[in-house]
Amino acid sequence: MAAPGRIVLVTGVSRDLGRRFARAVASDPSVARVIGVDVVPPRGDIGDVSFVRADIRNPVIAKVIAKEDVDTVVHMSVISTPGSAGGRNTMKELNVIGTMQLLAACQKAPSVQRLVVKSTTTVYGASNRDPAMFREDMGPRRSPRAGYAKDVAEIEGYVRGFARRRSDVRVTTLRAANVIGPHIVSPITSYFRLPVIPTVLGYDARLQFLHENDMLRALQHAVVQDIPGTFNIAGDGILMLSQAVRRLQRTSVRMPGFAVGSVGSVLRSARVADFSPEQLGFLTYGRGVDTTRMREMFGFEPEFTTAEAFADFATLLPPTGGRADRALAELQRRLPSSAATAVLSAGAERG
Repeated sequence: MAAPGRIVLVTGVSRDLGRRFARAVASDPSVARVIGVDVVPPRGDIGDVSFVRADIRNPVIAKVIAKEDVDTVVHMSVISTPGSAGGRNTMKELNVIGTMQLLAACQKAPSVQRLVVKSTTTVYGASNRDPAMFREDMGPRRSPRAGYAKDVAEIEGYVRGFARRRSDVRVTTLRAANVIGPHIVSPITSYFRLPVIPTVLGYDARLQFLHENDMLRALQHAVVQDIPGTFNIAGDGILMLSQAVRRLQRTSVRMPGFAVGSVGSVLRSARVADFSPEQLGFLTYGRGVDTTRMREMFGFEPEFTTAEAFADFATLLPPTGGRADRALAELQRRLPSSAATAVLSAGAERG
């Protein structure tokens, strides 16, 4: 008789990536059952996944893990945008308190044998003192003081603590570059969907992307292959921000950093795009990560390069048409006078 397969619990299945991953891993022959957990039901078909409505901030998650005899936990419910969470305080609670409760539940559960955490290269930050490429053993040159980057740093700290306390559990942390693709809604994809793209005058950020399909494949690889450690996951190559804007054939407007920050406030209040200070830092300096460990130790090779992932994202973007000129005029109208002057003096250029 065949040995029973793995019982996998996936957090964050109400979001598209979590739902799609849960469905994908449920079809793997080495997996017997998948339990998807979130505070609201997923929109869309989840196939053979069993959905359990539960808030991981609540100790009830421990009962779910015990009742279902879960041996593999995939943590995907770390949120990058305060707007989608109902504000920054709720976002921090979901991210940090939720992770603490989940890890506490895993620690108490003797059935848990492996933990996979979807993290992000945002943990490295973005500054003018960064190395050309971050390795997994490096930290940020400037420790994050707030926002998503700080949440991720705290989450990874708790995960390392859990790994020490439960040395019998194999822990895999995937630091993904910005995930991009036709179905992804995130701060970076919302930025590139703007009819007019503001960029920081005097800088050209280095960008690395990971295609959404490769993100799903990397998570499934982590579950099935059972390789512990921390790994940067990104597509080959670097794309400069100026190249990305040109490939989108969007209008860009170059302005000083303070003016881009003002634009960000307008866009955030209008719920058009999430423009946090860390996003501004990233769009100023960019970030590169070394993926040697991904290939040599984790044994994973993305199917899409950075440029190919971006091209696939761009295929479904609608043309801006006259929206670009209207958006630029509205941008100038709503900015503080000093920022508007900067926009007019810097000028707009066609990508």
